[in-house]
Amino acid sequence: MLLRSQRETWPQSYDPAHHWLISAAWAALPLAVLLVSMAGLRIKGHLAALAGLGTALLVAFAVFHMPLRLELLAAGYGAAYGLFPISWIVFPVLFLYQLTHRSGRFALLQESIIGITKDSRLQLLLIAFAFGAFFEGSAGFGTPVAVCGTILIGLGFRPLQAAALSLLANTAPVAFGGLGIPIVALHGITGLDTLLLSRVIARMIAPFCLLIPFWLVWAYAGFAAMLEVWPAILVAGATYGLTLLAVATLHGPWLVDILSSGLTIVVLLAFFRVWKPKRILNAALEDVPRRADSVTRNRGVFIRVALPWMILTGCIILWGIPPFSRALDSIHVLRIPVPGLHQTVLRMPPAVPAPVSEPALFNFNWLSATGTGIFVAALIAGFAMGLRPGVILKVLGETFVSMRFTFVTIAALMAIGFVTRYSGMDATLGLAFARTGVFYPFFGTLIGWLGTASTGSDTSSNVLFGSLQSLTAQQLGISPYLMTSANSAGGVMGKMIAPQSLVVATTATNNYGREGTLLRLVLIYSLALACLMGLLVSLLAYVPWLTRLALR
Repeated sequence: MLLRSQRETWPQSYDPAHHWLISAAWAALPLAVLLVSMAGLRIKGHLAALAGLGTALLVAFAVFHMPLRLELLAAGYGAAYGLFPISWIVFPVLFLYQLTHRSGRFALLQESIIGITKDSRLQLLLIAFAFGAFFEGSAGFGTPVAVCGTILIGLGFRPLQAAALSLLANTAPVAFGGLGIPIVALHGITGLDTLLLSRVIARMIAPFCLLIPFWLVWAYAGFAAMLEVWPAILVAGATYGLTLLAVATLHGPWLVDILSSGLTIVVLLAFFRVWKPKRILNAALEDVPRRADSVTRNRGVFIRVALPWMILTGCIILWGIPPFSRALDSIHVLRIPVPGLHQTVLRMPPAVPAPVSEPALFNFNWLSATGTGIFVAALIAGFAMGLRPGVILKVLGETFVSMRFTFVTIAALMAIGFVTRYSGMDATLGLAFARTGVFYPFFGTLIGWLGTASTGSDTSSNVLFGSLQSLTAQQLGISPYLMTSANSAGGVMGKMIAPQSLVVATTATNNYGREGTLLRLVLIYSLALACLMGLLVSLLAYVPWLTRLALR
């Protein structure tokens, strides 16, 4: 590793208060301020995010002794990343949604899905669980929550309810989301074998593929109503989980979500044709008369109303194909080292085995970005739906204005994450968990949960804590494959409470400003699932035959 002179670099310190517990409390303060502002004080997202950012900057400077210039650069770098690529994904999705509303196609889409099944529990399985997994696997970031939340609203679900259910459903697919990028990143940071990581993570996630759809319908309709549709839930969870295991074991992480969700969608559509629940419940959980369940299906109408979403799916898949994205990058891409920050901050032991300089490269791949593919899909769909250019431009402007506070919120949230990373506060929290000794498999899993909850990305959590998990596991005599995989598997449970996810969900469902209410709705599910994953990892670590099964 090439290091600059000591005068030009700044080494991180992970115990500035000279007591690990006090240092960890200082490191957790920005996140605590953010969450209390949102959930406790019910402050709007952009104001809560700015309060959290101010706290992060103050703690980084006054407690962790990060130079003011470096923390401002880190905040600016994070804000830029929040605007691109994250906001650039949310914005075109909402643009497409508004175009479908303006053309009247969204109402027809609602009628067509009702033609498949009128039961809201089965609609939830198909849209939030199966389609959500597909969008997570092909695009990632906030795409599944934004798209599925808007479709559920069109089916009659309450907006905040649609947001919460979409977040809860978007858990298991996150570990392999975005064409396997989280696991590829974990391999890159640890050097561990990609295929074996994929297998271990799949074995951890598979039981939750079966659990989450049951939990999803239970949370929505209640236990008794969930039992009424248990065959459909079992078919969805088993199809997804078994396909995930097979693809991850035999092929690797890249196509796990796409193939698993695609097969699940096909199987569910076939199953709905031959099986009906005894009762049919609408989105208000009211009984629908059985005679209303017979609907004449017009295939031509279905294709018309599904056309915008088919175009979106095609563009997302196309932009996700590596040769195509590389071809776009060859046309124009900017990789900009952040002056004064790139390779200036040193991540130090024990967070990493040896000092390593932190890169700070802003990748402005505007042609190959997923958001660009979605934006192209929105434009094509707009013209395909017969909208005039003037109408499309008007909707574009209206969408931009409606998201003005969301842009501020996402930029501030990412700035918090980057200040936390470059100041070393993230490693301080991780090292605090690493002190738990024999309980480390449980609390190490919560490191991944905390990492995703604070950064909004399982990939970022793996990059931040992958080396720490591997190093600590070896010191405790636990397989590094087990704990690095636990970081990713635990991280998926934190996705639903990540502030970025909350903002995307409220914006997509026209509930901006109610992030705190949404957080209170999903927090218990997130924490419970993370603890269950921690217990599973503990069993895998200390029960020999389970350890052999996981690492085989």
